Amino acid sequence: MHEPHLFDTPPTPPVSLDMPIHAHWAEAAQAKGFDILHRVQDRYHLELECHACGETHISKLYVVMNNQPTCPHCTETSWKEDAAAAGLFWLGRDPEDRHYGFYEAPCGHQLRRQFELIKRIVAGTCTHRCETCHEAKEQAEAAAEGWVLLGAAPGREMGYRSYRHSCGHEQMIARANMQSGRFNCEACGKGWASARSYIYCMRFELPGQAPVVKLGFSRNPQSRLTYQLKRRPDLQAEILHSVALPTGHKALCVEKPMHATLKRDHPHSMIPPEMYAPWLRVKSEIYSADLQPVILDMLDALPLLPDA
Repeated sequence: MHEPHLFDTPPTPPVSLDMPIHAHWAEAAQAKGFDILHRVQDRYHLELECHACGETHISKLYVVMNNQPTCPHCTETSWKEDAAAAGLFWLGRDPEDRHYGFYEAPCGHQLRRQFELIKRIVAGTCTHRCETCHEAKEQAEAAAEGWVLLGAAPGREMGYRSYRHSCGHEQMIARANMQSGRFNCEACGKGWASARSYIYCMRFELPGQAPVVKLGFSRNPQSRLTYQLKRRPDLQAEILHSVALPTGHKALCVEKPMHATLKRDHPHSMIPPEMYAPWLRVKSEIYSADLQPVILDMLDALPLLPDA
């Protein structure tokens, strides 16, 4: 259940003074959208009634005569409307900073945001993000890889976080690498050369062109396809087949002669980089799809690991 104005202090009723309201004051106020009701507090303050909303507030005489008074009630209404348009619920102003307000996100968590940021969200130039939910998401990403998120990474770029591995080792890792799984624990992990690797055949459906295939090797083919090879996430692609080899070094040694054979026997099936550069982040080892059965036969001829 929402609690409106949770952070706002109820205003104290003004003390009216039996002092005259000069005609030129009243004219100035009316020209700016207000009526002067009373002189209050001291001879320098006026109680104004807003023509737009009918609510009252206290303003200095100097502001009425020399500037445009702002109705706080209309302002708060605009904050509420902006909050609703941004998909948030207005809770109240930040009493410690006039540029900030408190909001409730759809997830139920409380956010502290600048009013200007809310306007940018309404304009569609950015979106709001709940820190609590975002941290839970990062914790889940880490847990999926066997790590625990500790927090920020002091002295590193904003994209880095501090994590603790299941072996107890603490390490600073780029969040993008944690999401893709393309990293090692510096204490217990294996490098690519000694870790199990896979020789794979991938197929890509390039927009407006004939399909192509790629022969390569990777410790994690799915991660390589998703996070490294494709320039566009909506590009149609699939792993047709992969064969596990005991180490990355062994995979590299097996893969090189395969490419040499393909280039020697099928030179016209090699695709120049400029043909696929807009969609793929590689500069070689891309072949026309007519070599798909040839490459798959090569992979089928490789010995399988006992537990592959």
